[in-house]
Amino acid sequence: MRKVDGILLLYDHPLEPNAPTIMEHVDAFAQHSRFDVWSVNTALGFPKSLGELDFSVVVLHYSLFGWYPFKLDDWFERYVERSDAYKVAFFQDEYQFCRPRFDLVDRFGVDCVYTLLEPEWWDDVYRKHTSVPKLVYTIPGYVSEELVALSERLAKPDAERTVDVGYRTRTLPPYVGKGGLEKVEIALRFRELARESGLVLDIGVDEASRIYGGAWFEFVASCRGVLGTEAGVSIFDVDDVVREEWERTGEVPAGYEDNIFYRTISPRHFEAAAFRVCQILFEGRFSGILQPDVHYLPLKKDFSNFDDVLRRFRDPSVRRELTDNARRDLIASGRYTYEGFVRSFDEELLAAGLRPQADASLAAAVTAGLERDRRQQEAKIRLRSATLGRQFPGREPVARAVRPVLNRARGAYRRWRYRRFERAVAGGSDR
Repeated sequence: MRKVDGILLLYDHPLEPNAPTIMEHVDAFAQHSRFDVWSVNTALGFPKSLGELDFSVVVLHYSLFGWYPFKLDDWFERYVERSDAYKVAFFQDEYQFCRPRFDLVDRFGVDCVYTLLEPEWWDDVYRKHTSVPKLVYTIPGYVSEELVALSERLAKPDAERTVDVGYRTRTLPPYVGKGGLEKVEIALRFRELARESGLVLDIGVDEASRIYGGAWFEFVASCRGVLGTEAGVSIFDVDDVVREEWERTGEVPAGYEDNIFYRTISPRHFEAAAFRVCQILFEGRFSGILQPDVHYLPLKKDFSNFDDVLRRFRDPSVRRELTDNARRDLIASGRYTYEGFVRSFDEELLAAGLRPQADASLAAAVTAGLERDRRQQEAKIRLRSATLGRQFPGREPVARAVRPVLNRARGAYRRWRYRRFERAVAGGSDR
């Protein structure tokens, strides 16, 4: 294998439109790191040329770990497990699938975990259940140059915006706790109370109303105000029992609410600040970055101050002051840029004894090989998608008949993977 002094970043991203924040986070490493960075999308499959390369650093991106089974097939798992690289894992949505995640950290020999957990909870989670030597606190996303440029190009004067209060979210299952359900609660209750207010509302809580890609930023630019809550949940299922109990009985077991603090600021708060959109938020900590009545209008979770919030929101001077403050402190200050985040990431690598010293000719050959693999893999997937998606007489009845079978098969596969993991933990697997 050829030794490559640089970073291999593994991430998962479907070819169809998805949340823009994922690729902002992925692309930031190549844009700003002093190290050479090669990003590989595991959704395309294992690149042929990768098996011949041994990188000095492997980064496992949070997009790999949103659901279980994780987005690393057996080829990728074997590659990472056998590599002697310095290994870094970024985790989000850490409140579920904890046992497989802990197993992966130790089995891969992960050297450093970037976590949304605040340091006071590290002992109860990672240090208790893994042997990872280094933990670093992070937030879900930062301010990209692209976001700033988009806001300057798309943002409209307040008077030209067509939506008074906009919001999009998805409904989460009850096993995430009251904190996760707040995202829908603020939407439904605000929409109900503001129905006769004369405000133009564009609030959606179902998957059909989700907005992706460039259309999302156009939506944000059309809003005078947005709703919001802290990101995260209030049940951290460290033993992987809460979700299983809820799926089995439909009930959330007692004693887990607010067991571990897992709330944080969200990339949406930076987006609103960049586009000068007034934020109406449930009260919270927001990672110590957002301050009530300075950067946002604080809405009590029992809505007892709803009338006062609405009165203040209607005042253009109040909106202007809050949005000016948020733009100044979150965007113009430069304190929360991806450039700064990656600079601190590089410092962690340097402290671990790694140096950015890739050979230029080898780096060019690695880039050419991985790029060739990517083009071939994407072409195959697009061809397969076009073939399977082709219209033909009677297609819909066939699709309706096949879809439940495929869904059951996917569910059975997830359960099989999890049972295999449990056997491995018990020592009964041949892995």
